[in-house]
Amino acid sequence: MKQRMLSTIANGSRRLQSIISLILLIIVWWAVTAAKLVNPLYLPSPGAVWGALVESNNCHPITQGSSKIVCGEQEYFLWQHLLASLQRIGVGMGFAILAGVLLGFVLASVTWLNRIVMPYVNFIRALPPLGYIGLLIVWFGIGDTSKIWLLFLAACPPIVLATVEGISGVSTDRVNSAKSLGAGTLQTFIHVVFPSTLPSIMSGIRLAVGFTWTTVVAAELNNGIPGIGALAYLSGTQLNTPLTIACIIVIGVAAFALDGLIVLLTRMVTPWVGRE
Repeated sequence: MKQRMLSTIANGSRRLQSIISLILLIIVWWAVTAAKLVNPLYLPSPGAVWGALVESNNCHPITQGSSKIVCGEQEYFLWQHLLASLQRIGVGMGFAILAGVLLGFVLASVTWLNRIVMPYVNFIRALPPLGYIGLLIVWFGIGDTSKIWLLFLAACPPIVLATVEGISGVSTDRVNSAKSLGAGTLQTFIHVVFPSTLPSIMSGIRLAVGFTWTTVVAAELNNGIPGIGALAYLSGTQLNTPLTIACIIVIGVAAFALDGLIVLLTRMVTPWVGRE
């Protein structure tokens, strides 16, 4: 009980420190812009960024005094841009998880195939997304197909590597113990190998989600509207710095929320980790 109370206090202290640091950052940001130490084109005030965020989620006159009303930015609300990017990431991640886990198990089980395929997996993992987005557009066009392929290629390699690493770390004693108790190959896989590999797989998925978020802007450079990455890029080219920063903040908060969701899901599906 005492240990649990100390852990709760420590967690609360860490959260409080994070909140205080955020407040201090906003205060410093406001002070710098209020003192006009930096040109607003380069660093708009927190109020300007908040105004751009609110405006991008509402309908407003196209210019001051105009009777023409527009809604959001680039004909979509900001939350619609975010949802479109999340949908692309969701599809790309879904295929990456299925293919990555399956390929990882195959490569971990077939040594000669591992030696042939693994160099290509590492090669794709090392490539920057902008290095092959042009080729994907040639192959699949400028629609969502090329974007999903790009996100898939960014997410799949870390999942493959994490799966292979997880299987290599499975305890031989556990496998032999299960077989000595009469478990067949399938039962051993379901009850021993897969559960032992699952924490590593979840770590790979967490890493892959981070890669997809860093790739989404590159994926949406061409015909990416609606999309939060495309909106961030276009607003930057139009020198709409408040909206650009608002998009960056939204991307960061969404990535943080997704990471927390994956951490929570990992604890739910692998409750034995840390208790062994």
